[in-house]
Amino acid sequence: MSKPVVLIAEELSPATLSALGPDFEIRNCDGSDREQLLGELKRGVDAVLIRSATKMDSEAISVAKGLKVIARAGVGLDNVDIPAATTAGVMVVNAPTSNIVSAAELAIALLLASARNIAPAFATLKKGKWARSKYTGAELFEKTLGIVGFGRIGQLVAHRMQGFGMNVIAYDPYLQPARAAQLGVDLVSLDDLLAKSDFITIHLPKTKETANLIGVEALKKVKPTVRIINAARGGVLDENALFEALKENRVAGAGLDVFATEPCIDSPLFTLENVVATPHLGASTDEAQERAGIAVAESVRKALAGELVPDAVNVKGGIIHEEIRPALPLVEKLAQIATALIDELPVAIEVLVKGEISAHDCSVLASSALKGALAATGAEDVTYVNAPGLAQERGLTSNVITDPVSPEYRNAIEIRAAFSNGAHISVEGTLMGIRQVEKIIAIDKFDLDLQPADYLLFLRYTDRPGVVGIVGDTLGKAGINIASMQVARSSAGGDALMAITIDSAVAKDLVKNVGDATKANLARTVTLRS
Repeated sequence: MSKPVVLIAEELSPATLSALGPDFEIRNCDGSDREQLLGELKRGVDAVLIRSATKMDSEAISVAKGLKVIARAGVGLDNVDIPAATTAGVMVVNAPTSNIVSAAELAIALLLASARNIAPAFATLKKGKWARSKYTGAELFEKTLGIVGFGRIGQLVAHRMQGFGMNVIAYDPYLQPARAAQLGVDLVSLDDLLAKSDFITIHLPKTKETANLIGVEALKKVKPTVRIINAARGGVLDENALFEALKENRVAGAGLDVFATEPCIDSPLFTLENVVATPHLGASTDEAQERAGIAVAESVRKALAGELVPDAVNVKGGIIHEEIRPALPLVEKLAQIATALIDELPVAIEVLVKGEISAHDCSVLASSALKGALAATGAEDVTYVNAPGLAQERGLTSNVITDPVSPEYRNAIEIRAAFSNGAHISVEGTLMGIRQVEKIIAIDKFDLDLQPADYLLFLRYTDRPGVVGIVGDTLGKAGINIASMQVARSSAGGDALMAITIDSAVAKDLVKNVGDATKANLARTVTLRS
């Protein structure tokens, strides 16, 4: 079989290739060259790795034959049409934590440079002038730092600036005050932050709500000695309003790494001596680039293996708790078994999560169940991205119910599937021990202790002597080796279920022969697909 094709459209860290490993055919192109990019995508690729110069818009996505994943080696996704990718069933991943340290450190560098007039003092020195008295700066010690947006980067900045002896306050409408208190930071309103801060640093994404958040009105509320830093996203700080405030001495200084329109090489702000600016260098460290490359390479490996990727931005479920992750493949297998036993696609699947893991967000397990059911009916190239859409087209829904009580196991997950012909079936499983070994523990009312295998055979019949021998003899004569066999029954002479793991696939006519020989009312083979 040919290897999956990964197109690297921009220069990435050598560690990216190492993380991808030898399992892929690597192609390269200049993603900023539109004609070259579209040409490579038309040839057929499984994944494309980009940074900021490559635009994966609806046109690029539509011509990309076989594309399964777009991986952005960085945080921002302004150059990816996420709705178009989702419609096409293409997973979009990024590296959301790869540059947080680098971005925090640059914000601090700009803050220090602004406080001590580093840029203009150096420029004057280069001109042969020793203007020591002109560039008196300000200390950080015992000053108030206001952080607008107290996410991961804002929190890193706070921790580091507390080491300078600064008093840190923050504005973030989505953060719990208790979390800020743990970090020794007071959450305040935006107006309070503007009025009290000696330094302000912005760490917000640009959205409809945050566009020009620090604008004309906000800049009327600040101290005239304030210095404002923006190393987050251009457009959150109104550059025109900032320019006027700096000119009128209503703001003492500014440090900027991002701009509303980039590249930005001609801004009136660059004419001001009290502005220090850099060309969007927040993620531009060797360490951040290496982390980003490794992160997206690992995401590509997972995506092309059909696994759920924690950093996927267009997959329902979001960040997956570490206690939930081992349950994803188990739920897929349970849904495959339920679907295969009835031999048609369900119309509804209920995922009942019982025990300790029910305390976490289990919503992603609904997608896992859809993926398993669709795979069992022969759907090709089912992923966590396109499974909800494919299921909707076929009239299949799924939902998750949680219950903290699990009477017999620490955790258990039950799939309850309903079918259009009125049939219902439940398949229950668990993860056992430190190694989280998958076990099927029940099918309908029959208790089992069965480890999933690639090939399974299930029989439902009336309990009587000799059935086990008939099955073993029939399969043995056909050259089918039995790895394990379990029999569960409601009572002696009552309903019984036989579950068999076998070493190879069983032909349909042989399954029928086994069913006829045992007078089974159900005989099904299940091939678990990864």
